[in-house]
Amino acid sequence: MAVGKEIRKKIGSVENTQKITGAMQLVAASKMRRTRERMEQGRPYSDHIRQVIGHLANSNPEYRHTYMNAREVRRMGYIVVSTDKGLCGGLNANLFRELVRTMAEWDAQGIGIDLSLVGNKAAAFFRALGGNVVATINNIGEQPAVETLIGGVKVMLDAFEAGDIDRLDIISNVFVNTMTQRPTIKQLLPLDPEDDEALRRRWDYIYEPDARQLIDGLVTRFIEAQVYHAVIENTACEQAAKMIAMKNATDAAEELIDELTLLYNNARQASITQEIAEIVGGAAAV
Repeated sequence: MAVGKEIRKKIGSVENTQKITGAMQLVAASKMRRTRERMEQGRPYSDHIRQVIGHLANSNPEYRHTYMNAREVRRMGYIVVSTDKGLCGGLNANLFRELVRTMAEWDAQGIGIDLSLVGNKAAAFFRALGGNVVATINNIGEQPAVETLIGGVKVMLDAFEAGDIDRLDIISNVFVNTMTQRPTIKQLLPLDPEDDEALRRRWDYIYEPDARQLIDGLVTRFIEAQVYHAVIENTACEQAAKMIAMKNATDAAEELIDELTLLYNNARQASITQEIAEIVGGAAAV
């Protein structure tokens, strides 16, 4: 029964694939828990330093950093945070779709765009699409270090200080829950004032020893912290999306095995029926 042999071979192949996707699902679930813990541990620091910077942008400090000065946008800068690897569903595709949409809006206004890319997938996407890529950070790994990211960030900060770009945004995936990861764009520069009406009618910090020295260090650490946290959160999103994608693949393999098994049984039954009919026909002829 040649047909039955082919179906059995196909069932065996799908079962092997199912074992692989099932193992990948378990690995992704384990990695997601670890990356999610790192993300949650870093979130209070990221949120608090953002609040401090928001206060500074609202205040009238002794020294006002270049990053605090808003100006007319003639050229945009984006830091694009993607993953190094695939097999994570539509995570990167959704991110790039949102980015391309916003880039088209700026382009319609005649505003040029510079890109600093984090992750192999962003680099591959813009090699195909084109664009003014000024920095690329590849192979960031599952436990990225701040030192790995500083080079790509500094290129954009220097461009802002030099007036080559007038606004810097970061686009990455935000971890909503295990099932949902949302591409989000946040403004990094110029620094956003804290949205608090009470803060607009009072105060400034007291700086020791020197306002310039403290603010220079603080705003740079703020940008680095925001980018680092975005990369960590994007890594958690990657593992969650990969876990769901592998679960869907495992479930689809199970359904395909059921369908092939039914097909095999039908083919086998048809073959047996045909053989019985041939025997009965032969006996009747004798």
